[in-house]
Amino acid sequence: MRSLRGYRRLKFLITAGGTREYIDPVRFISNASSGRMGYELARSAVAAGHRVTLVTAPTNLPVPKAVTVVRIETASEMFKAVKERLHGCDCLIMVAAVSDYAPLRPSRAKIRRVGKMLTLTLKPTPDILKWAGEHKQGKSKKEKGKKQIVVGFALEDRNLRANAERKMHQKNLDMVVANTPATVGNERCEVLVRKAGDKWRRIAKAPKRQVAGRLIRMIEQLVWVD
Repeated sequence: MRSLRGYRRLKFLITAGGTREYIDPVRFISNASSGRMGYELARSAVAAGHRVTLVTAPTNLPVPKAVTVVRIETASEMFKAVKERLHGCDCLIMVAAVSDYAPLRPSRAKIRRVGKMLTLTLKPTPDILKWAGEHKQGKSKKEKGKKQIVVGFALEDRNLRANAERKMHQKNLDMVVANTPATVGNERCEVLVRKAGDKWRRIAKAPKRQVAGRLIRMIEQLVWVD
């Protein structure tokens, strides 16, 4: 196993894109996520010499080279993919914009326009990040000083730090990356980052590729502990 900036090769599991929750065979509930940050994190991790599995909702982005891709559409499919792979990775980075709700009873046939109000009943989707935080492993028995970590993103339109910090504690995260809706669909972003037990740090506005590179370096330091 070769040395990489003082760290050894890691296995990353990264989620990206906005999930789709189908109302009928042709219509769905989704969001404006482009998937760019998740893809840039995957690209940066590979460039640093790590192995990457990318669980991705539909996007228009080219797949980074040397990345194992798992394509999904719905929150339930993403949950299944993460559950199957969590214990095989050193770090899960949940960047995907996962739908919080899905139609309770999707129509099997296309819903026709009938000129009157239509009411949809929605049910909560699985909280993938919370499940991962509860099921992550501690220090590895095989590699001394190595632990499995979970990193979450918090998109907040108000009380950015307070809400992101609450998410970090409620979901047992090792690191949280906080940003605002201004980052959605944008090629540049500014984020606030907090590691467990540390203070907030700001990564100034820059192309998402540069921000992703900074985040990967911070994560390398988290995985290998004394």
